[in-house]
Amino acid sequence: MPIVVDLDVLLAERGMSVGEFAAAVGITPANVAVLKNGRAKAVRFTTLEAMCRVLGCQPGDLLRWVPGDEA
Repeated sequence: MPIVVDLDVLLAERGMSVGEFAAAVGITPANVAVLKNGRAKAVRFTTLEAMCRVLGCQPGDLLRWVPGDEA
Protein backbone atom coordinates (compact mmCIF):
# COMPACT_ATOMS: atom_id res chain seq x y z
CA MET A 1 0.00 0.00 0.00
CA PRO A 2 1.53 3.33 -0.98
CA ILE A 3 0.17 5.16 2.11
CA VAL A 4 2.18 4.35 5.23
CA VAL A 5 0.94 5.08 8.77
CA ASP A 6 3.84 5.97 11.08
CA LEU A 7 1.80 5.52 14.24
CA ASP A 8 4.22 3.09 15.87
CA VAL A 9 7.06 5.62 15.54
CA LEU A 10 5.04 8.42 17.13
CA LEU A 11 3.82 6.20 19.95
CA ALA A 12 7.38 5.11 20.71
CA GLU A 13 8.66 8.70 20.66
CA ARG A 14 5.98 9.69 23.17
CA GLY A 15 6.30 6.58 25.34
CA MET A 16 2.61 5.85 24.88
CA SER A 17 1.11 2.37 24.81
CA VAL A 18 -1.47 1.22 22.29
CA GLY A 19 -4.04 0.92 25.07
CA GLU A 20 -3.42 4.47 26.34
CA PHE A 21 -3.58 5.83 22.82
CA ALA A 22 -6.75 3.93 21.93
CA ALA A 23 -8.51 5.16 25.07
CA ALA A 24 -7.43 8.77 24.51
CA VAL A 25 -8.55 8.76 20.86
CA GLY A 26 -11.75 6.78 21.46
CA ILE A 27 -11.04 3.76 19.27
CA THR A 28 -10.38 0.13 20.10
CA PRO A 29 -6.86 -1.30 20.44
CA ALA A 30 -7.78 -3.64 17.57
CA ASN A 31 -8.41 -0.63 15.31
CA VAL A 32 -5.08 0.86 16.38
CA ALA A 33 -3.44 -2.42 15.30
CA VAL A 34 -5.19 -2.20 11.91
CA LEU A 35 -3.77 1.30 11.44
CA LYS A 36 -0.29 0.33 12.60
CA ASN A 37 -0.14 -2.73 10.35
CA GLY A 38 -1.23 -0.85 7.23
CA ARG A 39 -4.48 -2.79 6.82
CA ALA A 40 -6.80 0.24 7.15
CA LYS A 41 -8.76 1.10 4.02
CA ALA A 42 -9.98 4.46 5.34
CA VAL A 43 -9.66 6.83 8.30
CA ARG A 44 -12.38 9.26 9.32
CA PHE A 45 -11.28 12.87 9.56
CA THR A 46 -12.68 12.99 13.11
CA THR A 47 -10.45 10.04 14.05
CA LEU A 48 -7.45 11.60 12.31
CA GLU A 49 -8.09 14.87 14.17
CA ALA A 50 -8.28 13.03 17.51
CA MET A 51 -5.07 11.13 16.74
CA CYS A 52 -3.26 14.39 15.94
CA ARG A 53 -4.64 16.06 19.08
CA VAL A 54 -3.52 13.18 21.33
CA LEU A 55 -0.08 12.92 19.72
CA GLY A 56 0.42 16.68 19.26
CA CYS A 57 1.25 16.28 15.59
CA GLN A 58 0.10 17.10 12.08
CA PRO A 59 -1.62 14.60 9.73
CA GLY A 60 1.57 14.53 7.64
CA ASP A 61 3.45 13.23 10.68
CA LEU A 62 1.11 10.21 10.76
CA LEU A 63 0.60 9.53 7.05
CA ARG A 64 3.06 9.46 4.18
CA TRP A 65 2.97 8.36 0.58
CA VAL A 66 5.62 5.93 -0.63
CA PRO A 67 5.94 5.92 -4.42
CA GLY A 68 6.50 2.64 -6.22
CA ASP A 69 5.04 0.51 -3.42
CA GLU A 70 1.78 -0.12 -5.25
CA ALA A 71 0.26 -3.57 -5.47
